[in-house]
Amino acid sequence: MLVKSLTGIHLSDQKRELVYGRLTRRLRVLQLRTFAEYRERLKGDGREVAELCNAITTNLTSFFREPHHFQYLRDHVLGPLAAGRGEHRLRIWSAGCSTGEEPYSIAMTVLETLPDPGRWDVRILATDLDSEVLQRARRGIYAAERMGNLSPERLQRFFTERQEAGGLSRQIKPEVAELVTFKQLNLIHSLPMRGPLDAVFCRNVVIYFDKDTQRELFARIARVQRPGDLLFLGHSESLFKVCDSYALIGKTIHRRV
Repeated sequence: MLVKSLTGIHLSDQKRELVYGRLTRRLRVLQLRTFAEYRERLKGDGREVAELCNAITTNLTSFFREPHHFQYLRDHVLGPLAAGRGEHRLRIWSAGCSTGEEPYSIAMTVLETLPDPGRWDVRILATDLDSEVLQRARRGIYAAERMGNLSPERLQRFFTERQEAGGLSRQIKPEVAELVTFKQLNLIHSLPMRGPLDAVFCRNVVIYFDKDTQRELFARIARVQRPGDLLFLGHSESLFKVCDSYALIGKTIHRRV
């Protein structure tokens, strides 16, 4: 219940061993003997609450994961902008951005589709609960083996090679990084953005929430989107019996109604 009240994450009995192992490591670091002592430590200790959140969250991502989402964004949002139909303003939110691959994939799609992107007012907000993965995302440095699904053209255009102690790595170029702003955000709290948001990527996030928490989150998202704006979910997620503010228009692609 403590984890749910702090993060919104619902931990099933099947995850008991996983959580036990991760929190036991925190007890060792803090030299505490019992979980009761750890619970007391969490009261008023914002730094340790952040460590708790970091310990229980799972961060699995990759560049251009579920590529049909980026194709749809290109063809149905960015394409009309490039053709001059509509205003030169674009706001996209990557919720649960992890180590940054998703928002950087969005930014690369923008740069590939919009000629002279400097003419557009483009902002991509990327948020996550985990402060550690946000630090890695801001650095924008990735091991070469994490980039196997990127074409040679994208690697050359959007990354610079680096030689690290662990081998070859690549760093996001400034033209990509400058489109993305990373912020820490707990999704069970009020959303800080006013909107409107042209597209929201909330993928593989709500699988950790119970239905009531999902309803509250999607109601908040709906309030910062206009009719016609897009919501992208993960491959195992659905709005069925959760939110009726969106219509399903493609594989895990929803449009605000």
